[in-house]
Amino acid sequence: MLFVAACNRHKPVKTKQTTVTPDGYTLVWADEFNNKGKPDTTNWKYEYGFVRNEELQWYQPENAFCENGLLVIEARKENKPNPRYQEGSNDWRRKRKTIDYTSSCLITAGKQQWLYGRFELRARIDIRSGLWPAWWTLGVSKPWPGNGEIDIMEYYRGKLLANIACLGSNRKVEWYSNTFNTDSLGGKKWADAFHVWRMDWTEDYIALFCDEQLLNKVNVDALVNKDGSNFNPFRQPHYMLLNLALGGMNGGDPSSTPFPNRFEVDYVRVYQKK
Repeated sequence: MLFVAACNRHKPVKTKQTTVTPDGYTLVWADEFNNKGKPDTTNWKYEYGFVRNEELQWYQPENAFCENGLLVIEARKENKPNPRYQEGSNDWRRKRKTIDYTSSCLITAGKQQWLYGRFELRARIDIRSGLWPAWWTLGVSKPWPGNGEIDIMEYYRGKLLANIACLGSNRKVEWYSNTFNTDSLGGKKWADAFHVWRMDWTEDYIALFCDEQLLNKVNVDALVNKDGSNFNPFRQPHYMLLNLALGGMNGGDPSSTPFPNRFEVDYVRVYQKK
């Protein structure tokens, strides 16, 4: 049975709860997900519906919950009517008659935001086909991509990505990206374990890591929007997003992947310089 196969991969684990504050930093915010039930509403709200990138999942709060010291974002294969369906519409969000998959996207917008600091996430991701887990930030001012985007952890189609984006010339997105093949990291054995992703964001640079390995580093001065405004989206506060997407423009084909499927988060922590 597919449900059993999915659950067997995600056996409950004893998670790391100790907070070790790095030298020179103060812990300014954290969610350890030690409660049972819904995530803390003082930290998180949710996206709803079909949102971006022509992804397959319908976002809803029901797919996010806390258990065994983890935040679980669960992708499910479901079939129900799309309440926003409009016959004859050319909008990809409205022309789909049914919802075939559901998941959750949690965001701190309007609740928690930060300017600079060390950001850490301990999590386990599944690397099977069609899955697109991510931990990322967006700036609070300007429309995308002029608000700035940092993909501290992003995975799809066999690749672990570390991306930073601002507004480039001709009003197009300008990406500063590095990718790593998950087979080179250890493939399924690597994916079965928890890993720590980190961002060090200062006035001078943004550096992205996984398990202390530097994935990408970009000088903040290079990230000014190229529209003549001289606005740098990485000198403003950002909020964070946690989601498990499916398919769409980048995620691949999930049809052979067992469901339900999980993105499991042990903790998220933000430190800032004293």
